[in-house]
Amino acid sequence: MAESNPEIHERAQGAELSYGGASDGGGADAAERELKARVQDGYLLESPDEMTPGYRKALITQLLVQGDTELMSAPAYWGAAQDAPSTNTQVSAMAIIQDELAHANIAYRILEDMGLSKEELVYGRQPHEFKHPYGFDQPLESWAELVTANGFFDRAGITLLSDVHRNTSYGPLKRALVKVDLEETFHLRHGEVWMKRLAKAGGEAKEKLQRAVDWMFPMTIEWFGLPDDRKRHSGQLEYRLKGMTNDELRQTWMASTVPLCESIGIDVPAHWDEAAQQYVLDYPFPCQYDAAAKVWDFDSGQITWDQVFERWKARGPMNERYVEAVQRSHMSVNRLMEAAA
Repeated sequence: MAESNPEIHERAQGAELSYGGASDGGGADAAERELKARVQDGYLLESPDEMTPGYRKALITQLLVQGDTELMSAPAYWGAAQDAPSTNTQVSAMAIIQDELAHANIAYRILEDMGLSKEELVYGRQPHEFKHPYGFDQPLESWAELVTANGFFDRAGITLLSDVHRNTSYGPLKRALVKVDLEETFHLRHGEVWMKRLAKAGGEAKEKLQRAVDWMFPMTIEWFGLPDDRKRHSGQLEYRLKGMTNDELRQTWMASTVPLCESIGIDVPAHWDEAAQQYVLDYPFPCQYDAAAKVWDFDSGQITWDQVFERWKARGPMNERYVEAVQRSHMSVNRLMEAAA
């Protein structure tokens, strides 16, 4: 799965978190400034008791996005796994789903240590209150879409969480992400191997893969959030909860994904610009998305980020169904999360 940018996602949903103090770590408070300076020098926090209100709020936002993304990937992947080409491949998909539930449990357990209720977070919120990225509000309807999600979304997850693992100033999260990173690498390899197989098969299999890539490539690009020149100050960076900017993360993801697709004969709307020494998108970013048709409107030109935030806030077509599926399966989900942890 892929994590989305926590700050962007909070703004998109209009989230006013009530789990910490009122301060947003803007720099006016001496304690906030001192903690920012200490973590920038490499200090690791080991307990919620060490947190300032601003740090606490930023970490809760990050962990909610992380946990919700992992949790909501499960019903999305489950639906697509019904199109698996064999029993063995379906078993592989089920193993990935169980991993995702265990990863959600890791984030929620850290939140429990900070005084939040896992029971309330998973089963007490309304569908629109979850903070998973917009991509997991879309239906995954085929094996081709499932393996492309593994190849694209899990690559984004590794990109984001590897950066968090390297740079986070919160010790318990840094240690927990060792397990997550290893398992997400398996999901990624599963996706990439199957993308290569479907492309090599040609015909209808390759056509389905291309259609999946057509909507999922821009979807993943969008998850990394605002371009750096449009961003406000970043609490995630100031508290050293991550180390890379949005554009740096986006470039890292494209550096693996674009060559993969090019090597298997699948078109993507991006290319390497030798003069700029970076990947460049071949479409207006951001742009309109037709969720019902799973089609991006490249021809109508660029839209504003406020329009993107409105789309995210409204949620996608599967939001209620996926959340209700998790909450309806209360005991089963709890058992799977705990068993795999």
